[in-house]
Amino acid sequence: MECGRRPVMTNEATQDIRFGFGENWTRYLADISQERIDEAVASLPKLLGDSLTGKSMIDIGSGSGLFSLAARILGASVLSFDYDAKSVACTAELKRRFFPNDKNWQVAQGSILDKGYIGQLGQFDIVYSWGVLHHTGDMWKAINNAGSLVRKNGIFAIGIYNFLPGRRGTHTWQKLKRWYCAASPWKRTLWEYAYISWNLCYLVMVGRNPLKVIREHKKLRGMSWFRDVTDWLGGYPYEAATAGEILEFVQANCGFTLIRQNVNTGLGVSEFVFRASKQ
Repeated sequence: MECGRRPVMTNEATQDIRFGFGENWTRYLADISQERIDEAVASLPKLLGDSLTGKSMIDIGSGSGLFSLAARILGASVLSFDYDAKSVACTAELKRRFFPNDKNWQVAQGSILDKGYIGQLGQFDIVYSWGVLHHTGDMWKAINNAGSLVRKNGIFAIGIYNFLPGRRGTHTWQKLKRWYCAASPWKRTLWEYAYISWNLCYLVMVGRNPLKVIREHKKLRGMSWFRDVTDWLGGYPYEAATAGEILEFVQANCGFTLIRQNVNTGLGVSEFVFRASKQ
């Protein structure tokens, strides 16, 4: 299925200014636990609303490889790919640990923006890309290309940053993230400490226990609070869209039907699950 595209916002991204997602995932992988894996395994069918047994799934921007691993544990055959070489290495390492020499889990390096690359991949029962397509530098093209990989009656599950207007909104963070990624290593480290300290102080001010928040963060898809904070600070290229813009684009141009959504009203990720037409 081919999707059209409609630009909503302009991203100033350039290929020479890009966050090292793979470096962040490498640190995450060093602390991964069975508990985090179990959380990921539990969260995936809840999002998709369907069994993965016997299904084919492509994980676009596999990052740490955690959700590729979860899908494989749940019985899907999986193709994982990522643009970042270190992310590919992380995914390959998880496969080596849990599914060595498994022909039903393939790991590759590639770009969702490369039409030539994705044109050779075929189509899948489940196309999954959570928190990835808005980091490509051309979000709408990425959504377009990802949609083309969905098999008839298949599932299209994406997580996209919500667009928030205003002085503390998306456009401001786009500039801050670009500055962070262009800064020297010591400046980035200082900013990380400052931002983490601010977040911890804020939790105390609103009456929440920071240690409990950090400890229980793994219940959110098996993630790490510290790695997510770093990912948020540095996640560039960075684009966003309102839920209405995503729905309009995917439904009108891809012909998919929304079956589930979890809309974030702040700067976080909104989740959308669509089903492709049977036609």
